[in-house]
Amino acid sequence: MRLRAKYSDAVLNLLVAVAVSLVVNFSYLLLLLVERNDSPPRSESGQMVRRGEEGRLAVSPDGHGYLVYPGGDSVYVMQSRVRRLKLADGDRLVGELEPPRTERGHPLLARIERRNGEEFDYSTLYNRPSEGYQLLLQLLYYLVVSFVMLSILTRSRHDYSARRFARQCLWCLLVAGALYLLAPVAEWHTGRIRPNVMGGRLFDYVLLLKYSFAVAVSMLYGRIYVLVSRQRAVELENEQLKNENLTTRYNLLVGQINPHFLFNSLNSLAMLVREGEQERALTYIDRLSYTFRYILQNGQSTLATVDEELRFAEAYAYQFRVRYEDKLFFDVDVDPRYGAWRLPALSLQPLIDNAVKHNAITSAHPLRVSIRTEAGRLVVSNPRAPKLERVASTGIGLENLRNRWHLIADSQIEVDDDGATFTVRLPLQPPAEA
Repeated sequence: MRLRAKYSDAVLNLLVAVAVSLVVNFSYLLLLLVERNDSPPRSESGQMVRRGEEGRLAVSPDGHGYLVYPGGDSVYVMQSRVRRLKLADGDRLVGELEPPRTERGHPLLARIERRNGEEFDYSTLYNRPSEGYQLLLQLLYYLVVSFVMLSILTRSRHDYSARRFARQCLWCLLVAGALYLLAPVAEWHTGRIRPNVMGGRLFDYVLLLKYSFAVAVSMLYGRIYVLVSRQRAVELENEQLKNENLTTRYNLLVGQINPHFLFNSLNSLAMLVREGEQERALTYIDRLSYTFRYILQNGQSTLATVDEELRFAEAYAYQFRVRYEDKLFFDVDVDPRYGAWRLPALSLQPLIDNAVKHNAITSAHPLRVSIRTEAGRLVVSNPRAPKLERVASTGIGLENLRNRWHLIADSQIEVDDDGATFTVRLPLQPPAEA
């Protein structure tokens, strides 16, 4: 399970790292597209400046150049551009111009179109890697950087504390600083890809901006991920505690049922023994053993089928029929299609107990307990025939039934007492899918 969780974390970190790398590099790609815009330069008024005539380059001893036109106009060519484009004194150039940067300044040579009568090819100047290769390298680099930082930051979710997360953020910054030195950059004068520490521009603002974004997003995600993971862990722990509490309460409720049932059963068995009815006592013991076996097998489970509960009720009711002979009857009319439907185990036992306990049962006024199904509910009812001497009701049996139904089935039973008939309706649950 822990291995699966680590694998899941690694996959999630990798996906987030891919997203960070794509965002960083596609934003940078937009900058590249703007920088390499091939349109001619604009003047101060916003119009394009282009001079199609050919001028001759004059290079001074200090390396600065001026492109002189036949009419006497001149255009300044920066020293770095003369060196980088390998221009020579006397070259005849046709190019696009950049407007002067000051009122008294010269126009600047922005781009060369033709040199000495031939089209100028920038790609032949250096052995530069392709833009696709550079972009792929950038994607892989920021993917690795984000994944390493996320792996460091998300480790604390299993043992989270503010101090530990702060230490991991510090480690993340140290690792980020080391990886920053290894960032692939292109040298400005050769175009070759080198580590940033060897590139000559250690604090390039574009690289710093991209790198800071990747670090900030990784740390923010790490923080959110840890907090969400901790919240889920707390919710899971609370759910486990809730389940344990429900199990404990359920066991206590079942524990209240068993002594009451045992007391009534032993009284009935003692009556048969005293009367010397050996055969009936043996049959009674068989039925009693079945009821106890049912309790042992199902009393601690959550749900039983209607068929199982009816078989238990039949064995349990036999004990009362022995006691009351022909004065107590059970009318069972359950639709067979509800046989596999479910209800909490031992639901009928307290209802049978209550019917016998609180009603007069005589030859002149026998008691009939009805067990039937109505619209997805199991209905148990009996006529009200209060005893002359009222039996004090503790309400434990019915209250236990209410609580068990709420805990197990998350539903409520319906109790209807109109003075003439006492009815309890138990909502059934459909059978579990195979």
